[in-house]
Amino acid sequence: MKIKRIDTNSRMSQASQSGNLLVLSGQVSEGSSVTEQTTNLFNNIDVLLHKAGTNKSNIIYANIFLTDMDHYEAFNAVWDGWIDSVNQQSPSRSAIQVVRLAKPEWLVEVQIFVAV
Repeated sequence: MKIKRIDTNSRMSQASQSGNLLVLSGQVSEGSSVTEQTTNLFNNIDVLLHKAGTNKSNIIYANIFLTDMDHYEAFNAVWDGWIDSVNQQSPSRSAIQVVRLAKPEWLVEVQIFVAV
């Protein structure tokens, strides 16, 4: 089975596709607030989805990692404005509080699984 990799470096790929399943690595972004970081990382996700020939209406599942569940509502405010409102079908997802992400200034990380 052939695996397609998108935006690779010596350590990882930003996305990997096998068959019609695309898995994005955890996406993070710089910013001073969870709202800014979430907005920026969703922009990054949109770019990766475009490179893979799919879009956010095909998201199957999202893992959401927050360093503080007090950010949950702010994250959801951005999510609700970003998710595909045309289809009115939100993907399955989980939201988990973590002690810390790879860099201490990161407040949110999102990993998604998408149909291609």
